[in-house]
Amino acid sequence: MAGYTRQQVLQMIQDLQLNLLGLDLSGLVLTGAQLSGFVMSKTDLTKADLSFANLAGASLTSANLSETNLAGADLSGTNLVGADLSGANLTSATLSVANLFGATLILANLSGATLVLANLSGADLTNANLSNANLSNANLYLANLSGANLTGANLSGASMGRANLSEANFIEANLSMASLSGANLTSANLSNAKLGGANLFGANLFGANLTCADLTGANLFGADLTAANLSNAQLIGLDLSKADLTGTNS
Repeated sequence: MAGYTRQQVLQMIQDLQLNLLGLDLSGLVLTGAQLSGFVMSKTDLTKADLSFANLAGASLTSANLSETNLAGADLSGTNLVGADLSGANLTSATLSVANLFGATLILANLSGATLVLANLSGADLTNANLSNANLSNANLYLANLSGANLTGANLSGASMGRANLSEANFIEANLSMASLSGANLTSANLSNAKLGGANLFGANLFGANLTCADLTGANLFGADLTAANLSNAQLIGLDLSKADLTGTNS
C-alpha cells in the first residue's frame, strides 16, 4: 500500500469489512486505528506503527508483528496464537485474556503491560522486558522466559509450571501463590521477591539468588537449591522436604 496516505489506508481497511487476512501492511503508520474484531491472521505487520490502536478481540493468529510498535495498544481478548512479536514494542499495552499460545516474543518490550489472565503457555519470551508488567493469574506453562527481565512484575497466582526461567530477573517481583512446579529457575535472581504460598514442587533453583525473598508458606518439596543464596530470606512455614540444600547459603 505504498504511496497512499494514512487516511486512505485506513479507509481501505474499513472498506474490507473486518477482513485483512494475509495482507501486507508492513511499515504502515496505523496509530490509533480502530481494528477491534478484525480478522488479521497471517497478516504482515512488520515494523508497522499500531501504537494506541484498538485491536481488542481481533484475530492475529500466525501474524507477523516483529518489531511492530504496539505501545499503549488494546489487545484484550485478542487471538495471537503462533504470532511473531519478536522485538515488538508493547509497553503499557493491554493484553488481558489475550491468547498468545506458542507466540514468539523474543526481545519484546512488555514493560508496564497488562496481561491479566493471558494465555502465554508455550510462548517464547527469551530476553523479553516484562518489568512492572501485570501477569496475575496468567498461564505461562512451558513458556520460555530465560534471561527475561521481570523486575517488579506482578505474577501472583500465575501458572508457570515447567517454564524455563533460567537467569531471569525477578527482583522485587510478586510471585505469591504462583505455581512453579518443575520450573527451571537456574541462576534466576529472586532477591526481595514475594513467594509466599508459592508452589515450587520439584523446581530447579540451582545457584538462584533468593536474598531477602519472602518464602513464607512456600512449597519446595523435592526442589534443587544447590548453591542457592537464601541470605535473610523469610522461611517461615517453608516445606523443604526432600529438597537438595547442598552448598546453600542461608
